[in-house]
Amino acid sequence: MKALMWQGVNELSVGEVPDPTMRNEQDAIIRVRKTVTCGSDLHLLGGYIPFMERGDVLGHEFLGEVVEVGPQVRKHKVGDRVVVCSFVSCGRCWYCQQQQYSLCDNGNTNPAITENVWGFAPGGCYGYSHALGGFAGSHAEYIRVPYADQGAFTVPDEVSDERALFASDAAPTGWMGADLGGVKAGDVVAVWGAGGVGQMAARAAVLLGAERVIIIDRFANRLQMAEKYLGVETLNYQTQDVGGELLERSGGRGPDVCIEAVGMESHSTGPQYLYDQVKQQLRLESDRPIAAREAIYHCRKGGSVFLLGVYANLVDKFPLGAVMNKGLTLRGAQQHGHRYIPMLLERMARGELVTEHLATHTMPLDEAPQGYNMFKNKLDGCVRAVFEPA
Repeated sequence: MKALMWQGVNELSVGEVPDPTMRNEQDAIIRVRKTVTCGSDLHLLGGYIPFMERGDVLGHEFLGEVVEVGPQVRKHKVGDRVVVCSFVSCGRCWYCQQQQYSLCDNGNTNPAITENVWGFAPGGCYGYSHALGGFAGSHAEYIRVPYADQGAFTVPDEVSDERALFASDAAPTGWMGADLGGVKAGDVVAVWGAGGVGQMAARAAVLLGAERVIIIDRFANRLQMAEKYLGVETLNYQTQDVGGELLERSGGRGPDVCIEAVGMESHSTGPQYLYDQVKQQLRLESDRPIAAREAIYHCRKGGSVFLLGVYANLVDKFPLGAVMNKGLTLRGAQQHGHRYIPMLLERMARGELVTEHLATHTMPLDEAPQGYNMFKNKLDGCVRAVFEPA
């Protein structure tokens, strides 16, 4: 079958790989109808996640049609249209029983790497290096889905492919940030990053009752999209004083909840950007925590900061004193999508959650390397590039 493969730092190619086969009785084989780029894929492309191997298939956010099921699969049959959570979780271990699905003890079939790096291993993730299981990704014609009854969700007839696609990762990730960040009625919420996850976090905050939601970015097209489709306020950090604006819009206190949806390659206009970029390129730190620092500094005393952006390992100049002395609650996680996807599909069916505007560019899988170039370099207003393998 045809697939998009990682060939080295900033090198991608479309070629033939073996068709996936059933390995366990709980597996399903999915024919991929749509699969989409994600900002965290760029960390793989740039070599910041050092556990990729040449020929690995990328992609973790997708929707498709069931073509084969194992004998223990009970919830799905051949022909079902399903969206699949990007994280692989068994549904039975202690963490899954606590609805902390991305921390599953059984989803990552290669736990030794992350046990050495982080102390414990999280669950597995499609197409996200051998550190998270070495699973083949979704930028392919077909994909094997382990624990299919847990990770695959039937899409309601009234929800289009374009809308349901983002229930795989962007929408549940964003919702988790607002939910576990503690957003409640009357809150002022600030979101760093107006990509797919940031926009979904902002929309989740609105639906959870926040009084004001402000999304921060530097790309005008993304900020305009957030205003139009999400009904939120915006800040352009290149032309506005973020700290001053957030104080003014929150009665002088600062936001109650700050959600960071940028991650390890964040950008800034100040000297800190050059400092972090140089240190990252020299591998003196693995991640640029610029947006995380800002979220911590600008959050109100006693507020909550949630880190949705992907971080790999070590950062420099982390403001731990601000976290402690301001009494902040600091949390982070990979998405516990299994907890949220059924609810999100219902909201999509009712028109409460609109996501298809994120798919600014759709193209065949053969053009995926060009799509990633557009996505990485923000060409032609690209927010997300969607690939159609068939």
